[in-house]
Amino acid sequence: MQSGKKICIVGPSKRFISGISYYTIRLANSMSERYDVSVICFRQLLPTFLFPGKGHVGKDISALDFKSDVEVFDGMDYNNPFTWFKAYRFFKRHDPDVVILQWWTSSVAHMHLLLKLFSSLDRDTKVVIEFHEVVDPFEEAILPIRLYSKFMGKSLRKDLDAYITHSKSDQQLVAERYDIDMEKIHVIPHGLYDQYGEPLESRAAKASLSIDEEFVILSFGLIRKYKGIPYLIEAFEGLPQEIAQKSRLLIVGEVWENRKELLEQIERSPYSDKITLVDEYVPDDMIPTYFSAADVLVLPYLRASQSGIAHIGMSFGKPVVVSEVGGLKESMADYKGTFFVRPESVDDIREQILRQFGNTEKYEPPVRTWDKIVEVYEDAILGN
Repeated sequence: MQSGKKICIVGPSKRFISGISYYTIRLANSMSERYDVSVICFRQLLPTFLFPGKGHVGKDISALDFKSDVEVFDGMDYNNPFTWFKAYRFFKRHDPDVVILQWWTSSVAHMHLLLKLFSSLDRDTKVVIEFHEVVDPFEEAILPIRLYSKFMGKSLRKDLDAYITHSKSDQQLVAERYDIDMEKIHVIPHGLYDQYGEPLESRAAKASLSIDEEFVILSFGLIRKYKGIPYLIEAFEGLPQEIAQKSRLLIVGEVWENRKELLEQIERSPYSDKITLVDEYVPDDMIPTYFSAADVLVLPYLRASQSGIAHIGMSFGKPVVVSEVGGLKESMADYKGTFFVRPESVDDIREQILRQFGNTEKYEPPVRTWDKIVEVYEDAILGN
């Protein structure tokens, strides 16, 4: 049953689809069970030619969508004031009590600020920012973006009603980096991405991918420098030959950084014939196939606030070998299928992969359903 409270969630549309798009949809749909929910989407985030994943922009690769009772404005464009005016009219018509801004990149900071301005026109509207990233090293490395981010971000974060992170480690980082009172920063867990249905039979999934090997090591998600893929390849190369010959290293995800170096590393590997790189943003209907074919999911991140990929892996009950960094130390700690490794440790990764060889156990996902997540929002933010 819905309460009388009205919530507006602000996040990216499916045009520039990413994990935050999925998060926005899942959160809005779950909150709509209890509240009157509207959504304002950022549609065009930046010039498309500058986007590393420009190949999938605008493609219909996900069936996940907002429920019919969630009214959506799709959307605001970074360079089109007419869309900002239309967003204001949508905002004014819905007159929300609480606005939840999803923060993951500096490129849309000016649109976030506009939404904050819209909210300030009604002194009773509470504004909350939810951090999916504390800072993006890629943006930090580019001087104009770093200066833009520093100026716009400071204005955006000033005098908000509350802040959300998904781990205590990020709570500490946000408090220290942005000089925010720790009591105003609420830690709310990340819900599982369990929208992909039941797993397939493992052998059938492998066969559909033309994989003959009995042991599949899966790396999944956008390939960026901080994902640590070179360390995984080195660990794979260190496997005993009799195990490596029975294994397939399956690296699946759109390559955003260091593509040339990655291809060269694979090409010169002594086990190059056992390594498959699928350089694409995977459509939702293929995700069950990849995760069902996998015998172990390996995420050798060098840093991380959270990982949507880890949440998919947990929903499929897979063993997950993951670096003990950032928010992952908390979000993965209560999953019995978690096997932590030190970041950049080739030896740790190799040892944990070997431990999973022959392991057929399916692990029970943690209780992190979206209705439970909304209850935490309610206790921390919405009920106040």
